[in-house]
Amino acid sequence: MTTMTETSARFREFKMPDVGEGLTEAEILKWFVQPGDTVTDGQVVCEVETAKAAVELPIPFDGVVHELRFPEGTTVDVGEVIIAVDVAPGSGDAPAGPEPVQEAVAEPAAEEAPKGRQPVLVGYGVAESSTKRRARKGAEIPGPAAAAAQAEINGHRAKVAESRPLAKPPVRKLAKDLGIDLATVTPTGEGGVITREDVRAAAAPAPAEAPVRAEEAVAAPAPVEAVAPAGRETRIPVKGVRKAIAQAMVGSAFTAPHVTEFVTVDVTRTMKLVAELKEDKDMAGVRVNPLLVIAKALLVAIKRNPAVNAAWDEANQEIVQKHYVNLGIAAATPRGLIVPNIKDAHDKTLPELGEALADLVSTAREGKTSPAAMAGGTVTITNVGVFGVDTGTPILNPGESAILAVGAIKLQPWVHKGKVKPRQVTTLALSFDHRLVDGELGSKVLADVAAILEQPKRLITWG
Repeated sequence: MTTMTETSARFREFKMPDVGEGLTEAEILKWFVQPGDTVTDGQVVCEVETAKAAVELPIPFDGVVHELRFPEGTTVDVGEVIIAVDVAPGSGDAPAGPEPVQEAVAEPAAEEAPKGRQPVLVGYGVAESSTKRRARKGAEIPGPAAAAAQAEINGHRAKVAESRPLAKPPVRKLAKDLGIDLATVTPTGEGGVITREDVRAAAAPAPAEAPVRAEEAVAAPAPVEAVAPAGRETRIPVKGVRKAIAQAMVGSAFTAPHVTEFVTVDVTRTMKLVAELKEDKDMAGVRVNPLLVIAKALLVAIKRNPAVNAAWDEANQEIVQKHYVNLGIAAATPRGLIVPNIKDAHDKTLPELGEALADLVSTAREGKTSPAAMAGGTVTITNVGVFGVDTGTPILNPGESAILAVGAIKLQPWVHKGKVKPRQVTTLALSFDHRLVDGELGSKVLADVAAILEQPKRLITWG
């Protein structure tokens, strides 16, 4: 969609683009520029968070920042103007238009305001005034009685405007979300403006009252319901990535019939292979870990059982067989769990797969994963073992047919060659969509992964 418009030959506006796949809104996380700053074509001006990822937005022209339309923390619809830029500074006055949303300020007092205007908060326009308008065709000129009635109406409107609490749109929205009546909030901002902190303070639980002594209890009035002391609860708005995760997981859990199978396997030889690969010169510069071998094992298992790499098309009542593997890796980030994927992972050599895994993880930790990197996944791996967890019952990533959970690798007693010995052991769990993957197919895939991890040489003989 077009993200830039012209307000004149001098001033240009930049709109919130659709940075994902049909997303409708994004939250402004951080502004990197302020009014008066010079910007150049391609310079990143802000960071926004969509329902899929945090994305940096570059400006597509040169100039000087004229105004920022929204403060940080505001959720903005796609297509709304977020910044205006003076592309020809010094050539004239600024254009008329919406005021920049920065610090809320009240206009001068009524006696200082222009005749016919009521003092208002920036961003809310002006109250309807008593300025004379051209009479409509056929309308009568109001007489003294009508004029008096109109004056009374205007006076009432003025009182309503003056009594309305002063607050910026984001603050009003916050109050609405928290169920706070702004009329009950004590403002601390300049000019009597209500701030976010004022609203949050009003929403915070009142501190518990001091305990009543026994001798006072007899004469005390009717019991009052106890109020939880401040600090016992924290409310976190569900939005952005976390909101998308919640919606996707609910949709997946109650759409695809999940089946999960488990297998515990001796991975001692795999751990020895990992140690050897770390010393291999052909793997120099590649981060080698058990996840790399597990990922390769899953790719080989999919090659042997290609029907598992598919998707259910509900609209057309078809099973869509994928002849490529975009391998998703579930990654925990400060903004929540995301699942970027390695495109065409089936075509990559072990060193290439290792490099792709390292890039994927580092990008996710930095919060720079793009929406495109999370689209089009076919099968996913989630490594719960890094948290010391033995296994779990993973929920399918929406649109995929299978997800493999890898548990912690621990030294355990194990029967090996007829004797109980300490061995490196882990538990794998494979969840699959039972609409298109039956028990036999799911079992074969899980058994193949386990067999490869037990005897890694199968990567060669089966691959």
